[in-house]
Amino acid sequence: MPDLSAPLSWPHGEAPADANTAPGKLNFVWPMPPFAAYPRAKAQNAPEPCEVLGLNGSRNPGHLILMAAHERIAQVLVPPARNAMPLKFGQFRALKLLRPIVAAPRESNQADDVLKLDSRPRSEFKLFFVGGGELRGRTIGHCQDELGLFLFPPISDADDSVYRVFIPREVLDHFEIGERIGDVLVKENLATAAQINEAASEQQSLRSRRVGDILVAESIVSAEQLMLAIEQQARMPMVRIGEALLALELITEAQLEHALELQRGDRSVPLGELLVRRGIVSRQALQSALARKMGYPIVDVASFAIEPDAVKKIPYAVAKRLDVLPLLLRDGRLIVAMEDPTRREALDEIEFIAQLKVTPTLTKVGTLLSAIPATYERYGGDAIARSELLPGAHPSQDFSLDKADQLIETLEREVQDRGGRDDEVPLEQSDNSLVRLINSMIIEASSQGVSDIHIETYPGKEKLKIRFRKDGVLKPYLELPNTYRNAMIARIKIMCELDISERRKPQDGKINFARFSPQHKLELRVATIPTNNGLEDVVMRLLASSKPIPLEKLGLTARNLSELKKAVSRPYGMVLCVGPTGSGKTTTLHSAMSYINTPDRKIWTAEDPVEITQAGLRQVQVNPKIDWTFAKALRAFLRADPDVIMVGEIRDEETGEIAVEASLTGHLVMSTLHTNSAAETITRLLDMGMDPFNFADSLLAVLAQRLVRRLCPNCRSAKPIAEADLQEWLDDYLHIYPEHQGPARQSVLDDWVKSYGHKGQLLHYHSPGCEACDHSGYKGRAGLHELLAVSKVLRRQIQTGARAEELLQTALTEGMQTLRQDGILKVLQGVTTMAEVRATSNA
Repeated sequence: MPDLSAPLSWPHGEAPADANTAPGKLNFVWPMPPFAAYPRAKAQNAPEPCEVLGLNGSRNPGHLILMAAHERIAQVLVPPARNAMPLKFGQFRALKLLRPIVAAPRESNQADDVLKLDSRPRSEFKLFFVGGGELRGRTIGHCQDELGLFLFPPISDADDSVYRVFIPREVLDHFEIGERIGDVLVKENLATAAQINEAASEQQSLRSRRVGDILVAESIVSAEQLMLAIEQQARMPMVRIGEALLALELITEAQLEHALELQRGDRSVPLGELLVRRGIVSRQALQSALARKMGYPIVDVASFAIEPDAVKKIPYAVAKRLDVLPLLLRDGRLIVAMEDPTRREALDEIEFIAQLKVTPTLTKVGTLLSAIPATYERYGGDAIARSELLPGAHPSQDFSLDKADQLIETLEREVQDRGGRDDEVPLEQSDNSLVRLINSMIIEASSQGVSDIHIETYPGKEKLKIRFRKDGVLKPYLELPNTYRNAMIARIKIMCELDISERRKPQDGKINFARFSPQHKLELRVATIPTNNGLEDVVMRLLASSKPIPLEKLGLTARNLSELKKAVSRPYGMVLCVGPTGSGKTTTLHSAMSYINTPDRKIWTAEDPVEITQAGLRQVQVNPKIDWTFAKALRAFLRADPDVIMVGEIRDEETGEIAVEASLTGHLVMSTLHTNSAAETITRLLDMGMDPFNFADSLLAVLAQRLVRRLCPNCRSAKPIAEADLQEWLDDYLHIYPEHQGPARQSVLDDWVKSYGHKGQLLHYHSPGCEACDHSGYKGRAGLHELLAVSKVLRRQIQTGARAEELLQTALTEGMQTLRQDGILKVLQGVTTMAEVRATSNA
């Protein structure tokens, strides 16, 4: 009974000279029956009518377009589909070509004798498929190669014409062709039926032992055995660990479903490990399933001949932390032993550190505890490995810590364990405590509402300092020993896939934190800056994915809200939102877009990065590294029939000109700019080279804004305002107007009392601090706004090149309030303090 693991062969003769099943050839050559009566094999150059036998026994007619042997894929067109479907060899049981192969006519006196030259013997065949099922029939010869088995069933008993049938290696367990040797021996009186039955029983017992069963019985101790076992495993069908445990009746369907539900909440724990932790299966039972059903070779690490070159690829600290023992280097692969080879995160980390593909194998539970230190000691391991072999040494504990101060205690304890010498060896970037510290730091920053994390390095033995920016203010978070300086920077670079060897140039990237903590949907924008003494600083901005804030909740005054809604509702023109970095410009623009985001509008956005998402928007991430800039995105949008275009930032003259052109050709354009005030924005764009007439015609409104810290509502208190403070605030409010041109002092005061007074009295608000605001007195931030709506008078001034002061005065007479004035009104409302307003706006 032939087996597909047998050496490649072409029965009944050699392969035809132009036969082609080798990888890399485009036109596949389908084998012909290996007899002289049949034509020579030729490459396929046209679609062939065929029938596909599915894994479930279904039969589907179609056309074979291409056999991509090197990819192990058959391109089949199955009506009513219009395009060919790529079928992997493991996705069907058989492929039958329906065009008959006609044999040469028999000579009238030629008998059907296998000894004659014109031999066309018919043999019975039985096919046994992986997972169960069989297929029987007759064939005139057969061929077997690395792709699978080729059969040639005759069309009829009276005709020697045949069909060609292909059975992929992936689905074929074994097959029988012709009479079984036992039947022949009995027929020729060379053995009794009892002897044949006994031999068949023993053969069946051997055949039923899968690769995993053999390996469980006999652990591997040599490289040759291991490579053979790995090769055999590669031929086994893919089986999930849950299916393997079910097949061995180690778990029930209900237990598997419950475990899968738990795993969906935390993808970091493999399913097998999850079942072990919950006590559903033992670790030994899990290993048995991995070996018996998934074919993982079991290595006896105590007796295995480990290669020193493999050990050098993985540092001892990493091998110990991940419970991984390097064994061999073969063909650019590192072969390692693990207790659970399904731990994908561990394998990914090993591949990154070793810069090699990794092939995992099994080892018995508990053997790595002593094998790893012994191996690294034997092949020149470091002092840590030797210290663990000393009497009284204990394995390091795994700390489940969340707070930074606890992690620091762990780090300091590890420093002491290393000896605490002046010439300390710097920490590895893959050290477990450091990895957990960085993850914990990011999670804590997100939970506290931190906007930026600043990591600052200093030369010599000065400590590494980390600060959080919360509500616009930097505060110290923690300090680390200098030995962790390079390791922390390297770890962060690895997380955002930057070049860890490049320290002389600034780099920027992103961290998708869900890869490291699936329950935290968080992105970070990372910038590394080279500093003196060959060091680097890192700043990480947290980009928590969020939805737009409704326009009415931005804190705009009634006048500003009305004017902004009017501007963004116009069919074409330009609306700008300006301010420094981190002042909430993008948030405001997304709120404005959510107001006009209706099914009858097509809205395109070009952003860097895409921080806020909302349904209905077509959002594009620009990438200057590949020359995909705001200007190029704008040009592309104009060819995509937009109604509204949002540009993340106008950074240069080209982007500004395209934005103006777009606004003049029937599109509403929104963008941001880094300027201090609304009036200065206009002169800045004119200085950039904008045409005054086109720009004046396109501009609808400019909204300048700042963010101030909001008073904590939990501890906020109020008292009547002192007369001196009130007069000072009035002076500040009226300071912007030229002498004798602003509103009357008393009328302003009366408006304040009417709008913000309590029982005819203005109040002074104060928050002393509480647990809710971390005793700072502030919680969250609020916006200050300055909205310049372009009128006919302002448009004429822009066209004539008026100065920013002139534009400002005209806007003030038309009802605009400056950032300082808007801030004073928010102080009267109890939103923020005068100190915050003065710190973020000019008088």
